Amino acid sequence: MKPKADLVLEHAAEIVTMDGPPGPRRGDLASELSILRNASLAARDGRIIWAGEASALSDYVDLLPDAVVLDLEGKVLTPGFVDSHTHPLYSGTRQEEFALRARGADYEEIAAAGGGILNSVRRTRQATRSELEDTLVTHLTTMLLLGTTTVEVKSGYGLDEATEIRCLEIVTELAKYWPQTIRRTFLGAHEVPPEFSGDPAGYLAHLAAEVLPEVRRRGLADFVDIFCEKGVFGPEESREYLKAAGDMGFGLRIHADEFHDTGGAAVAVETGAFSADHLLSISDENIQLMAKSDTIATLLPGTALFLGKPFPPGRKLIDAGAAVAIATDFNPGSCFCESMGFMVNLAVCQCGLTIGEALTAATVNGAYALGLGDTKGALVPGMDADIIIWDLDDHRSIAYHMAIPDIEDVLVAGKRVSDMFE
Repeated sequence: MKPKADLVLEHAAEIVTMDGPPGPRRGDLASELSILRNASLAARDGRIIWAGEASALSDYVDLLPDAVVLDLEGKVLTPGFVDSHTHPLYSGTRQEEFALRARGADYEEIAAAGGGILNSVRRTRQATRSELEDTLVTHLTTMLLLGTTTVEVKSGYGLDEATEIRCLEIVTELAKYWPQTIRRTFLGAHEVPPEFSGDPAGYLAHLAAEVLPEVRRRGLADFVDIFCEKGVFGPEESREYLKAAGDMGFGLRIHADEFHDTGGAAVAVETGAFSADHLLSISDENIQLMAKSDTIATLLPGTALFLGKPFPPGRKLIDAGAAVAIATDFNPGSCFCESMGFMVNLAVCQCGLTIGEALTAATVNGAYALGLGDTKGALVPGMDADIIIWDLDDHRSIAYHMAIPDIEDVLVAGKRVSDMFE
């Protein structure tokens, strides 16, 4: 008996299925998109049940009486983007710091003078729950309309237990009904707060003893992250903190080797982290270390552009055999951009990735960086029907048309986003 579909997308010029073996894509597999041409796709109850040549649809699938059928002749279908590194839980923008950088000030200089992350911390602590939720919803909506169907959301602009818990409560409640799939990360170790000025070890001990157990008890986070960077938290401190978090059952992530080669990538590998993120300053030695590990190298090219820093060595990482993802790093201070499509362009133009590698990094590998590779990032039977419909007839135009999202519609679990926001 043929399966019955409640959704059919037919006659697409291309369906970028990302079909392939399970696991993050490396080497030659990272550029294999498994494209179907003049193809159709069928889904039921939010899951894909078939994809293949348009002429073969009726041979494999029957339609339910109320099935939605969309004729997408001349369009491109890709998996929804997976943005595996974002910071949209905050209050107050920092355009004044952006103006200072435009006049020559460096990000680290601004942070040392009391700006940067601590600027957002002061405002976020003062914000109401509704103000924080409104900001989060605003940016998640923009991400969704720009094709991001799965997103990681970090805390990290509270740095005290009450504010961090409040932020995690907000995203946890939102995730129950919000269309995007949301993964939550506790980033209490984003910076040393004023209450622990000059005592990063004391602050991490406080987090490990007091805050992490409460977050775990209440089920408020899937991951724990730390900013391993000169002047913030060192590699030894980061290693011990992440080990403590891992022992509590959290998945691990790390901001690594952004401004300096601190060895954060090595800490990620040693602790079995899902991902090491940024990596602008990663050493050749640690590129090789990551290539031999299961830790995904998550590149954030928008941050390098925004701060005027060297771009992460994407080509070196892929050639070494590392699994590479890309994400926006959306945040109020160092990358005020929600567009994964623009990150795909930057990965190609500035990080040395091919178009296929960049699309893989933005879908399949991003999904594995969040532990969701079995349901997200590909358009094959059994996967969630999270789909971008592109007003394009060639997938290469996604990266080619810089900063312009040629998106006709986005589907989340088979539901059209255009219908959700009417």
